[in-house]
Amino acid sequence: MKKIFRSLPGMGLLWVCAVTAAQLPRLSEPFATPSVRNSARIIAKPDVAQLQAPSGFSVSIYAEDLQQPRLMLLGPNGDLFVAQSGPGSVMVLRDTNADGKPDTRSVYAQGLSGVFGMAFHDGYLYLGRTDGIVRYKYQPGDTQAKGMPEKLVDLPTGGHSTRNLIFSRDGKKMYVAVGSRSNKSAGEDPGRAAITEYNPDGTGHRVFASGLRNPVGLALQPGTDTLWTAVNERDTLGDDLVPDYATSVKDGGFYGWPYSYIGSHPDPEHAGKMPDLVKRAIVPDVLIPAHSAALGIAFYTGTQFPQRYRNGLFIGLHGSWNRSKLAGYRVAFVPFQNGKPGPIEDFVTGWIVDGGNPGTTWGRPVGVLVDRDGSLLVADDAGNKIWKVSYR
Repeated sequence: MKKIFRSLPGMGLLWVCAVTAAQLPRLSEPFATPSVRNSARIIAKPDVAQLQAPSGFSVSIYAEDLQQPRLMLLGPNGDLFVAQSGPGSVMVLRDTNADGKPDTRSVYAQGLSGVFGMAFHDGYLYLGRTDGIVRYKYQPGDTQAKGMPEKLVDLPTGGHSTRNLIFSRDGKKMYVAVGSRSNKSAGEDPGRAAITEYNPDGTGHRVFASGLRNPVGLALQPGTDTLWTAVNERDTLGDDLVPDYATSVKDGGFYGWPYSYIGSHPDPEHAGKMPDLVKRAIVPDVLIPAHSAALGIAFYTGTQFPQRYRNGLFIGLHGSWNRSKLAGYRVAFVPFQNGKPGPIEDFVTGWIVDGGNPGTTWGRPVGVLVDRDGSLLVADDAGNKIWKVSYR
């Protein structure tokens, strides 16, 4: 197993790695440290605070004065659709003078409780709400929804509330990510802690993959039909358990929750239960420091960034609440070579202002999106901004 030990600013020494499904990584023991509640204090951006990115990159404000922007979606004409969880609305940002920043904004739809995931398909805009999947008829250039939404799928509420969705490359299937209701209780609805598959009209439901405590980000690996997700793992087992992760998703795969984690590591609450199921628990591809809250993901499909970023994976790490020293609150990057992931690394940092212990921050990244010019957009739902990361 390849290990990398490195010091991340404000986070101390962390273990990060890329693994394969045949490997069972060594992890901290449960309760090696106490489980603590340590939510970051959110403040306005200090005058001296600056975001940092690797050499050659710059970070600038793309849009501000938003209302808890979460995920983003590019329209076919270049409009940027933004899911805003504060008002439960979808905003359309448009750059009319080609200066690289939006100069008009319109409310496309509102009254969308917990709106999160978005996707275009076959003349419709699909939206993931806490209670289900809806769609609006859409034509390129529309800045306001026409008519009432059509509800396709009812989803259970309570607990983890994000509802993301994505279509297969051929457009024949829709995948919906639904997190668990609890931290790690058994006996939940089989459609929770899972990625489910539907036909585009909402019929043909089946569980595609299970044991995923809270799958949030969804993306298709470039040049393949492989679905990837970012998962928030369980809390209350100590500072370094359980790592969040990003992974390819196998049809019929089981990823451990709630009986085990990161393969067959037993959860102490469920030790000895469901042994046959635990034996086949899949080890995820990329481990992320525990409690980082990995949310949005995007593969880099542009050409603006240097070659090492091509086809790599960007991840918005929203930040911890269950760790003595803050984890997350940054954008991470996973390089890929020959279709395989390497070790995770920092890409954009600087939101944490006091070293993370106990913790103060002025932003929390959520969604990441590759813009048409090859820059990376980052939604920040604490600073109510969208940031733009450009190269040279």
